[in-house]
Amino acid sequence: MDGLVNADPERVAVIVGVGQVNDRPHDPADGREPLALMQAALDEADRDAGGGWLRDADSVAVVQQISFRAHNPLARKVAAAIGAHPALAYESVGPNGDSPVLLLNEAANRIARGEGRIAVVVGAETLRTASARAAAAARTDVASQNPLRTLTDAAKPGYRRQYGLSAPVDVYPLYENAARAAWGQTLAEGQRETGELWSRFAAVAARTPAAWLHARRTPEEIVTPGADNRPIAFPYTKLTVANSSVNQGAGFIVTSLAEARRRGVADARIVFVGRGASAHEPEDFLARDRYDASPSMTACLQHALAWNAVDAGTLDLVELYSCFPCVPKMARRVIGWPLDGAATVFGGLTFGGGPIGNYMSHAVAAMVDSLRGGEGTTGLLYANGGYATHNHAIVLATHPLPGAGAPHDFNVQAAADAARGVVPALDKDYAGAATIETYTVFYARGGSAKGGVVVARTPAGQRTLASVPADDLALIAWLTDGVVEPVGQPGEIARAGDVSVWRRAPA
Repeated sequence: MDGLVNADPERVAVIVGVGQVNDRPHDPADGREPLALMQAALDEADRDAGGGWLRDADSVAVVQQISFRAHNPLARKVAAAIGAHPALAYESVGPNGDSPVLLLNEAANRIARGEGRIAVVVGAETLRTASARAAAAARTDVASQNPLRTLTDAAKPGYRRQYGLSAPVDVYPLYENAARAAWGQTLAEGQRETGELWSRFAAVAARTPAAWLHARRTPEEIVTPGADNRPIAFPYTKLTVANSSVNQGAGFIVTSLAEARRRGVADARIVFVGRGASAHEPEDFLARDRYDASPSMTACLQHALAWNAVDAGTLDLVELYSCFPCVPKMARRVIGWPLDGAATVFGGLTFGGGPIGNYMSHAVAAMVDSLRGGEGTTGLLYANGGYATHNHAIVLATHPLPGAGAPHDFNVQAAADAARGVVPALDKDYAGAATIETYTVFYARGGSAKGGVVVARTPAGQRTLASVPADDLALIAWLTDGVVEPVGQPGEIARAGDVSVWRRAPA
């Protein structure tokens, strides 16, 4: 291990144990709650590491869960459940998709600073059980009781929600449609890329025991709307969005190389933690410079690759976050990852499972298993959270990476901000000529369009929103049939009471 010549093994962070658990009782209401799944996942990680690690953990970090929010915070409860008395027990600020990688990076830095020996990171969601119990209590259908949607619906009303932009599934299509146009793809070409990516995700999930779904899917099945694949928000179907209705837990144990050797962990089972990078977009998705790319994603990925001295040609494995297709599509272009290369080691959030903020704990576990299994020597983990907001990337390897044993500042926000263009002012009351910046159409559970939204630019460059009425069938067809690319097309915004309405420009 030449990379350790000048490194102190007491401060070189490694992963020695990973654990995953799925809970699928016949009656979803009988499922276990998040704390129980977290404990089960860490018990698996402890066995994987050879046993006896959990009670000695000096830090316990938990990915915040939303299935049973009244139970939060859970970090001290997790510590008690595993018999640990850590000096540090905390949970992520929110249930964001980047949380597991952030917590991993923080654990590695504590070890590098000599502030800890054994760190555990864990998370779990049981939305399948939470929804079933809530539906029984309310005597309603399960679909209306998904905690993710009810949490979103409880948010304060405002300008964005007035136009239907409340949940991530409403917002990510704005990136999908803007990016497709910027890349010069037709709708058919963009959908073909989605289908091919997601078909490979399904294939990986099919051979991954810990994944939630194991059925292979063709590209055509994935992107074609139908009775079992209803449209959600254009151009996304059910088979292209995160599957949050799961009961899944995953966790891992991070320690120093020296501690791993003292406890007899074989070198072949030790996975080294490289340097990570983190950057974020503005929390307000209408206060961003563009929707065809993400400066924070780019800065995060580029710095992670550079700091670990890897690129697409030397990476063997990647996990590109896949809550919605636009994310791995943009990420693979940043790093130069080929379309025919699998962009996951776990199966993606549709097929592997989408346990809200904890998906990447499963990806960490799967990456460790893949590296141990000889599928490669180096792997990139890229996480995304919020509304294409939070980004964190890190590299794992079977060998020490540059900077092993030294703490580092993973925040690259300054680089992201420097690359960001001018953010257009928001005009909430505009009426007149405008141009489509991006758009989407929303669908009811039965498959019929229930309206949509256009993000438009005024002649002065300001940004504004306009609704697409559900009864304007001609406009909805024009936005979705792929005959003409709507992005960049002119139109008219008219005020109708408290909202703005989009109309096509006269022919």
